[in-house]
Amino acid sequence: MVSSPHEAMHRIFQEYPGLFSRVSEVLGVDIPPPTSATVLPTDLTEAKPVERRVDTLLRIETETDGPFLLAIEAQGKKDRRKTTSWPYYVSYLHNRYDGVPVLLLVICQDLATAEWAARPFTIGLRQWPTLTLNPLVAGPHNMPVITDVAEARKDLALATLAAITHADNPDVGAILKTLSAALREAPETIAEPIVELTAQGLGNRPAAQQWRNLVAVDTSFYKSFMSEEIRDEGRAQGRAQGQAEGLLLILQARGIALTDETREKINTCTDPQLLHRWLTRAATATTTEDVFTEDH
Repeated sequence: MVSSPHEAMHRIFQEYPGLFSRVSEVLGVDIPPPTSATVLPTDLTEAKPVERRVDTLLRIETETDGPFLLAIEAQGKKDRRKTTSWPYYVSYLHNRYDGVPVLLLVICQDLATAEWAARPFTIGLRQWPTLTLNPLVAGPHNMPVITDVAEARKDLALATLAAITHADNPDVGAILKTLSAALREAPETIAEPIVELTAQGLGNRPAAQQWRNLVAVDTSFYKSFMSEEIRDEGRAQGRAQGQAEGLLLILQARGIALTDETREKINTCTDPQLLHRWLTRAATATTTEDVFTEDH
């Protein structure tokens, strides 16, 4: 099953086709400035063979070197099947589009996968490879760590891709805070896809909740399905935290001793209805058992 980070890592190029121009600069590849970029069909299936699809496919026109095809693959882990499918993609596209040059870009979120994807893929004999494929790889090893708001504002698409590729970076909190701050003055039409692509790219990592909390505060000026969902979650968490703090104060005022385990149980509860029940019982309770007994 395709994961949400997988979708975000290549779909961002569909949303911002010009992004590759900046990514190629970051990766040290000298490609002429693009004059246009067109999203092409991703289906690489022939009449009889099994279905094959590249994640994203763009046709990019350049100022001086003519057009080229950019095939983008989001790769979450090592997969030996790619040693045959990726060369197929490139050779098929080269043939289908009348010899237009093809470049394969692989986006990764972990170093091990990036190192694996960056090695040459060969077809042929050990003594004489018939075909060698050299993917261009973007990942946590070479994408910038952007923690300067001004830098992020200069190129929000690149800042978004960089944040997604650094989803497991220990400093991801600072990276996401920078991105959310950079969106504060951005128009809704610009901010909305950035917010949603970032949330999608972080998947179910702990950083995803950090992003939701930041968005609930920093981008409250506009509405979208996901942003409203994020803000609703933030408000629910705020209510739960307030209820937990109130419960602790009531128990303390009534002179009821609390163990560390009980405090943790209260502080980590995110169910407003359950916290409300505890608060109601705490008003007349004489022991902690009176508060929690019906929930065991």
